[in-house]
Amino acid sequence: MKFLVCISNVPDTTTKITFTPDNKEFNKAGVQFVINPWDEYALTRAIELKEAQGSGTVTVLNVGEADTEPNIRKALAIGADDAIRVNAAPKDAYFVAQQIAHYAKEGGYEVILMGKESIDYNGFQVHGMVGELLGIPTVAPAMKLDMSGNTATLEREIEGGKEIVEVNAPFVASCQQPMCEPRIPNMRGIMTARTKPLKVVEAVGEGAATEVAEYQLPPKKQGVKLIPAETAGDLIKLLRNEAKVI
Repeated sequence: MKFLVCISNVPDTTTKITFTPDNKEFNKAGVQFVINPWDEYALTRAIELKEAQGSGTVTVLNVGEADTEPNIRKALAIGADDAIRVNAAPKDAYFVAQQIAHYAKEGGYEVILMGKESIDYNGFQVHGMVGELLGIPTVAPAMKLDMSGNTATLEREIEGGKEIVEVNAPFVASCQQPMCEPRIPNMRGIMTARTKPLKVVEAVGEGAATEVAEYQLPPKKQGVKLIPAETAGDLIKLLRNEAKVI
């Protein structure tokens, strides 16, 4: 079984967010980047399934520039066999999906996994676009994934319960907890990652379908107004006339 795991390079969750002076780009200066945490579930589960089958390969794919390679190497240290870096900035979800779909088809990958979304944009879009571009099923977001031969059994959360589905490869799935316990690279993995293949390829297809007009930080938190219980009616007036939420 050939697994393709798509990983994003995202700012650490403790990052203080700032933008360039024109508010059109994220300011990367001084920012620590990590593998998107949701993608780590996909990566670890792919490795577990390969190990359980006793054969197969796990390839990681990242759409990003050269500064993403340390985290690609980390994915190799965790246990992936090889990696592909599409040498382009991830302009938008459609652009990224095009790259994944092209190289997934070219490499004949049977199971394409990724996190349910990236923690920077929270778009929840790429997996569906990849499935549509390839003309194969997409299951999202998957909480469990097991394989028996060419058939996968997945569990996903739905309104008011859970849904268990079966699908034959090839397919796309986006992953979330509690699918597995993400792995941490050990020393042996770190050493072997240095010699594992990392192929750099150029972007294909059309450009981005969207353009950022402007980024805005959320408004600063305002002071809290405490309303005495005996004048609770004032709360309704404030919600209606000042906060304008009712």
